[in-house]
Amino acid sequence: MSLKCGIVGLPNVGKSTLFNCISSSRAQSANFPFCTIEPNIGSTNVPDERLNVLSDICKPLRTIPATVEIVDIAGLVKGASKGEGLGNQFLANIRETDAILHVLRCFDDPNIIHVDGEVDPVRDKDVIDMELQLKDLETVENRLVKIEKQAKMGGDKNAKRLVDILYMYKEALLSGKSCRSVVLDNEEDRKLAKELFLITDKPVMYVCNVDEASAATGNKYVDAVREAVKDENAEILVIAAKMESDIAELEDYDERQMFIEEMGLKESGVVRLIQSAYNLLNLQTYFTAGADECRAWTIRKGDKAPKAAGVIHSDFEKGFIRAEVIKYEDFVSLKSEAACRAAGKMGVEGKDYVVQDGDIMHFLFNV
Repeated sequence: MSLKCGIVGLPNVGKSTLFNCISSSRAQSANFPFCTIEPNIGSTNVPDERLNVLSDICKPLRTIPATVEIVDIAGLVKGASKGEGLGNQFLANIRETDAILHVLRCFDDPNIIHVDGEVDPVRDKDVIDMELQLKDLETVENRLVKIEKQAKMGGDKNAKRLVDILYMYKEALLSGKSCRSVVLDNEEDRKLAKELFLITDKPVMYVCNVDEASAATGNKYVDAVREAVKDENAEILVIAAKMESDIAELEDYDERQMFIEEMGLKESGVVRLIQSAYNLLNLQTYFTAGADECRAWTIRKGDKAPKAAGVIHSDFEKGFIRAEVIKYEDFVSLKSEAACRAAGKMGVEGKDYVVQDGDIMHFLFNV
C-alpha cells in the first residue's frame, strides 16, 4: 500500500516550504496567497535504517524503500466550502488522501503576509476546520437525500445502517465537531463510513511551523495549539520548515546531521513527520530480502499474512498457502536465510498469522 498525505492550511503558513523539504519534487513558494494553484504531488522515501542493514548483508541488485506520496494543496480560505479561493477544486483533492497534514503558522515575521493580519494558529485551525466541516455537511446531506429513499424501499440493510451513520455525522458536524469525533465500533459500519470519503473523518496531524529558534523547544503558539487539540485523537509535530528546507539542500549526509544536532534535534523534521504519519495511520513495515532485491512494504498493524502478501500482488493474497517468516534480529545475527533455516529461526505461518513490524517474509501461493 502507498501512504498518501495531503498538506492543507491557510495561505502563507509554510505548506509549500514543507512540501519542498519532504518531497523529491520542488513546489513554488512565494509570499502571496494562492501561489500554489494546481496541487503539487511528490514522493519521498520512508527512512528505515533496518533496510540499509539488510541491504548491506544481502548485497542485492536493488534496494527499494517504502514511499510516501505528498500532495501540496493550495491555501484554503474562509468560504472555501462554497468555492471561495477555488476551494471546491482543492477540497476535492483532499478527499483522495489517507491523512491530512494541517500546517499552522507558529512564528512571527513582519515580512510574510498573514491573510488575517496577525498570527493566531488556533484561529487559523478553526477556520480550516469549519470549512472542511461545512463541505462534509454538504456531502452528508446530499447523500441522505439519496440513501433514505433506498432505505424506505426496504431490502437493503446497508442502506438503513448507512442512514443511521449519516445522521450521527450530521449531528456532530452541526455541533461544530469533525466526523472523526464519531466513534464507530462495528467493523461493517467503519467500512460503510469509509466509502463516504468524508474529509474530516481522515486522521489529522497538526504541523506547527515555527522559527529556527523554536525548532527544539516550541513556543507560545505551539502551547496554544496543544491546548486546543488536547481532546482530539491527533498527532502534533513541531518543525521549522524553512530550516528543514535549507537542510534538505545539503548533499552531504554528515553535514546535514551536524546541522540537525546544532539545532538541538536528534532527527530531521522529515523523519519525525513520516514516523508520526505512520503512527497516526497505525502502519508498520515488513521486508523481503534476497540477492535480487531488498524491499520495505507498508501494511497496517494487525494485518494477517494473506493481507500482507496482497500488498505485493493481489494474486499472492488470493492464492496464499503459507508464509516463511524470519525475525529481523535473527536475520541480522545469522546473516542469511539459509543460516536462519538451519538454526530453526524460520517460522512457517498460515493464514491467521499477524505480521509483526520488521518481519522478513517469503510467501508461497498458488493461483
